[in-house]
Amino acid sequence: MPITKSAKKALRQNIKRRAGNIQRKKKIKDLIKEVKHLVSQRKIGEAKKLLPQAYKALDKAAKTGAIKENTAARKKSRITILVNKEGKS
Repeated sequence: MPITKSAKKALRQNIKRRAGNIQRKKKIKDLIKEVKHLVSQRKIGEAKKLLPQAYKALDKAAKTGAIKENTAARKKSRITILVNKEGKS
């Protein structure tokens, strides 16, 4: 347990930031899962409508440091490829 005043504050900040990061990551996972589910059901139009929301969540998480920039780019690329590939076939 922290002893000094600054260490106690740092712990409080860490707890709040961790909660926010977990929330952001959960939202990303849920959106990507939903897109994959829609693609598997051949509902490409609905999946394409969810893409901007997924992009926004990924970009915000990368901006705040919850995930890395390249991770966000990779995830965006993969879900876009998935949707476009299924849309063509």
